[in-house]
Amino acid sequence: MARLLIHVEGQTEEDFVNEVLRDHLVSRGYHSVEARIVGNARLRERRGGIIPWTSAKKDISNHLQEDRACFTTTMVDYYALPGKWPGRAQSTSRGSTEEKARCVESAMLDDLATEMGTGFNSQRFVPFVVMHEFEGLLFSDCIAFSRAIGRLDLERKFQDTREQFRTPEEIDDSPDTAPSKRIEALEPRYQKPLLGVRAAQEIGLPRIQEECPHFRAWLNQLETLLE
Repeated sequence: MARLLIHVEGQTEEDFVNEVLRDHLVSRGYHSVEARIVGNARLRERRGGIIPWTSAKKDISNHLQEDRACFTTTMVDYYALPGKWPGRAQSTSRGSTEEKARCVESAMLDDLATEMGTGFNSQRFVPFVVMHEFEGLLFSDCIAFSRAIGRLDLERKFQDTREQFRTPEEIDDSPDTAPSKRIEALEPRYQKPLLGVRAAQEIGLPRIQEECPHFRAWLNQLETLLE
């Protein structure tokens, strides 16, 4: 019976794990699934925001060493990920969304494995970056999204954005047009932790997986780790 720790960058991702992912993954055989905000986010005046990789890596390696039977993963946004995170600077020259994600995730795994040393089972760490940020996942079902935030009148505008991209994960990471920026431009009262998780619940994991191939591959990997 293994434990899974999901290292997240803020409250929204923490709530998403606790309220959407946990029961699903426990049903796949994990003894427990816990979200952990990396660094000392709980001590900050303003929670959330990604920390330097050195601090995140320390958190992850400490948990792996403390519990030799646990698995760990990450859930952090590619958007605004600091350039000093492994692979982040190099990823900008990659062509596709999938290639950008793989560049960062492979570099994270390599660096963590080096930190852990000889004998480390690399399957115990599954790096994952959300492309391009959590809000992108919410464009998986624009009707359910608009219903969840009480703005059915925005469904067509959300859908117009969705139709510009092959998948919701390709909605870009520009400071002006990232998924969260597009949402806030239409609904200034959008509250990420509350409404974002509520929308994800309304949409449901099957729909998100159907629309978001990189997210689907990550979840599938977590589901099969215990096989």
